[in-house]
Amino acid sequence: MEKILEILDSNLIKLRPDFYSKLNNPLKESEIKNLEEKFNIIIPNDLKKLYHWKNGQSDDCYDSFVNNSMFMPLEDALDSAKEATSMIGLDFDVDNWWNENWIPIFHNGGGDHICYDISGIFTGQKGQLIEFWHADNDRNVIAPNLKSFIEAINKFYKTKEIKNFDEYFEIEKIKDFPKKFYVV
Repeated sequence: MEKILEILDSNLIKLRPDFYSKLNNPLKESEIKNLEEKFNIIIPNDLKKLYHWKNGQSDDCYDSFVNNSMFMPLEDALDSAKEATSMIGLDFDVDNWWNENWIPIFHNGGGDHICYDISGIFTGQKGQLIEFWHADNDRNVIAPNLKSFIEAINKFYKTKEIKNFDEYFEIEKIKDFPKKFYVV
């Protein structure tokens, strides 16, 4: 995981230097431990490594990190997960409209997220990435794990020259993904 994050770091410095400067400093292990205690959760190792690399993007940066979504700081992600989980059975009365094992790590600012799935709902694959749409019932699993997703981002950057780069891009080239699911 560290190697692919080093490659991502290099790609962002080269292709998106202004955006890179808006990424937050990495979290220290002690800061992650404090958040784990505060939110009563154990952060999986690969997700910890992501936040050891960078702690999301700054609040005043609205540029897309990936898939028209911004990279959430870990505390914001855990707070959003806690809030959404509190709505299960109330506002969310459809099974798996939201799942208590999802951590939103990217958001589009409109209530939609790409979530890290601790439990592997629908597939049994813990650590998969799943799309949460606040107004739609599709819950597509877009990557088997965080590593594959970041590798796909790196592959995208490898094929782009600075002059051809558009900040809106969608990662779609992960073998056998997305896996489509609907909640009703």
